[in-house]
Amino acid sequence: MHNEQIKILTASLKRLLRRGATKQLLNIIKKTHMADLSETFKELSPVNRENLFCLIDDPEQIGLFFSTLDENLFLDCVKNVEFDKLVAIFDHMPSDDAASLMTLLDEDLSDQILSKMQKEESDNVEQLMSYGEDTAGSLMVTDFVALEEDVVAKQVIEALQNKYLDVEMPFYIYVVDEYEKLVGVSSLRQLVVVQPEKPLKEFMAKDLVSVKPYTDREEVARLVSKYDYLAVPVVDDDNKIVGIVTVDDVIDILHEAATEDILKMAGVGEEYIETQTILRGTRIRLPWLFASFLGGVAAFFIIGGFEENLARFTSLAAFIPVIMGMGGNIGTQSSTIVVRGIATGRINLQDFYKVVSKELAVGLILGLIYGIFIGIIARFTFVSEPFAIPLAFAVGLAILSSMSIAALVGSMVPLVFERLNIDPAVATGPFVTTSIDIVSVYCYFMIANLLLNM
Repeated sequence: MHNEQIKILTASLKRLLRRGATKQLLNIIKKTHMADLSETFKELSPVNRENLFCLIDDPEQIGLFFSTLDENLFLDCVKNVEFDKLVAIFDHMPSDDAASLMTLLDEDLSDQILSKMQKEESDNVEQLMSYGEDTAGSLMVTDFVALEEDVVAKQVIEALQNKYLDVEMPFYIYVVDEYEKLVGVSSLRQLVVVQPEKPLKEFMAKDLVSVKPYTDREEVARLVSKYDYLAVPVVDDDNKIVGIVTVDDVIDILHEAATEDILKMAGVGEEYIETQTILRGTRIRLPWLFASFLGGVAAFFIIGGFEENLARFTSLAAFIPVIMGMGGNIGTQSSTIVVRGIATGRINLQDFYKVVSKELAVGLILGLIYGIFIGIIARFTFVSEPFAIPLAFAVGLAILSSMSIAALVGSMVPLVFERLNIDPAVATGPFVTTSIDIVSVYCYFMIANLLLNM
C-alpha cells in the first residue's frame, strides 16, 4: 500500500513540475512527510530535483529532508544551498543527525558551518563527531531530561512543560544524585500515576541499563531490542549521563546491520549497488568470484581424476549438479542461521558444540531423507542397467555425506571466524559454497568408485 502511495506521489510531482504548478507543489510539500518526499526525490530527473528542492524553504523541514536522503543526493543538494541557509539548516537539526551529515561534507566546509552555528549546538555536534563512526557516542542525542532525585513528581511535570519543551524525545526522566551521577530512571507513565508530592527517588527504577560512548552501536541495538527500551542512556567513565540513543536510531542500526550482513554473505561488499561505481563493484566482487573460480578448477581436476569411471558409467555425470546443489544449499542455510545468530547475540562462542552438533544432526536427517529419494530415482531411471543398484547406493550415500558435511562446515566456519575476530558474515559467501562443492564432488566419486568397482 505504501509503495503505491509513493508511486502516486512521484507521478503527481513529475506532472506538476512539468506544468510549473508551484502552488500545488507547495501544498503537496506541506502535507507530505519528508521521509516520503525523499523517497520520491531519487525518482526525479536532476532538473526536477533542483526545482522541487528550491520550493522547500523551512530550515527545520530541510534538515529532516536531508537526514532521510541517500548520501549522494544529499551532497548534490548541498551544492545548491547558500552558506547562511546551510548554517540555519544545521542549527535546526537534531545533533546526532547534524553530526552524521557533517562528516559527509568537505572538512573545510564543515568547519566553516560549525564556526557559524549557535555555540551550544556547535559544541554538541563537535562532541558527537569526535566519537568513532560505529559507537554509541556518534549516535546519541544530547537533549534529554535529567533531574535530581529529590525533585517531586509535580515539579518534574512543570519542568517538562517549561524547561524541556525542545527535548526531541522525552521518553524517560533520568535521575541523578548530587554529584550528577546517574542513579535511576522513570517513565512518563510512572510519573503521571504517582502522588504529586512524591520525590523521584521513591518511584524511580534503579536497575537501569546504560552504555558508554565508545560501546559498539550494534551492541546498543541488541540491548534496546532485548529490554524493549525506547531509549538507552549513554554515560561517561564517572557514570554521568552525556546523552541517549533513541529507538529510531536503533531501527536504522538494525536495518543497516542486516543489509550489510546480507551483502557480505553474497560477497558483494557493504554498499547498495546504486551507490557503487562500476569499477568499485568489479573490484569488490573480483576476489570472491576468484575463490569460486579456484573451486571450479579444483572440482574439474577431481572429476578429471575419475575420468575412467565416467567413461564406463556415464550416468554418474547426471547426478553431479544435484549433489553439489543440495550440499551448497544446506551449507548456506546453516551458515546464514549461525551468522544471524551471532549478529543478534543469540549465539556465542560458548554455544560452539551445541550449535555445530545440532546443525550436523539436521544435515544427517535431511541427507538421509533426500539420499533415499534420489537413490530411488537413480534405481528406477537406470533399471535396465546392471549397475543400477550400486549407482543408487552411490548417489544416496553421496547426498547423505554432502549434506552432512555441508551442514557441519556451514555452521562451524562462521563460529571459527568469530573466534579469530574476523567478520563471520564473509564466511557465508563463496568461501562456504565453493569448499562444499569440492568436498561433495570428491565424496561422490570416491563412493561411486568403491561401489561400482566392487
